[in-house]
Amino acid sequence: MTFLAIDVGNTRLKWALYEAARPGALPLAHGVEFLEHIERLGEGAWTQLPAPTHMLGCVVAGDAVKRRVAEQMELWDVVPHWVVPQPEEAGVVNGYDHPMRLGADRWVAMIGARHRLLAQGPARPLLLVMVGTAVTVEALDANGRFLGGLILPGHGIMLRALESGTAGLHVPTGEVCPFPTNTSDALTSGGTYAIAGAVECMYQHLLRHCGQEPVCMMTGGAGWKMAPSMTRPFELVDNLIFDGLLEMALRRFGPAPG
Repeated sequence: MTFLAIDVGNTRLKWALYEAARPGALPLAHGVEFLEHIERLGEGAWTQLPAPTHMLGCVVAGDAVKRRVAEQMELWDVVPHWVVPQPEEAGVVNGYDHPMRLGADRWVAMIGARHRLLAQGPARPLLLVMVGTAVTVEALDANGRFLGGLILPGHGIMLRALESGTAGLHVPTGEVCPFPTNTSDALTSGGTYAIAGAVECMYQHLLRHCGQEPVCMMTGGAGWKMAPSMTRPFELVDNLIFDGLLEMALRRFGPAPG
């Protein structure tokens, strides 16, 4: 029984085919495609894959993109399933005012992070940072309840906002440094420290709320850029969303026969 996991973000689609729908399953193939080129999947990389038995994905880019992905899957006899955040799933409780309005990527990543934490040792509060087109900072208590989270612009959005709203700031990307002495470094450092400051603020909120030092995890395509500037130790984890999809798939589709 093969399982196809799909993560559709704001700019790219990532996919992975696994040998089974369970955590720790062996990945058989994986890839990434920019959203403007989704139509290449059904004519290219996916034609070389064995047909998946099940599929589960999360999408933040809207229904139109979701339909385009489903069209590419028509070469297989598999029903597309898309994550809709629930009040509770896979041991995580959704504390959002309206649980279904929580971003699917945030929900899935929290489930992946929670189970990664439990596999490492005793339950503890968890701070999860996803760094991509946007940045999210999620807080979970030791019981797996999502307490709430922050959403703020990523580096690219910050820079584009400054370029469009001010004169003379069309400059190359700079370096992160404590005391920037040129505009490029000032812009890059300002965006980096803005994100780091928001994360530190949520860390302090979670510490005070739970009375225990949180475990910190970071994921997302731009996570490696932020990691050196964080004020706390973070575990940088690739593909937390895929980890979450595998946890959810085990509960939805059951373990592989045998």
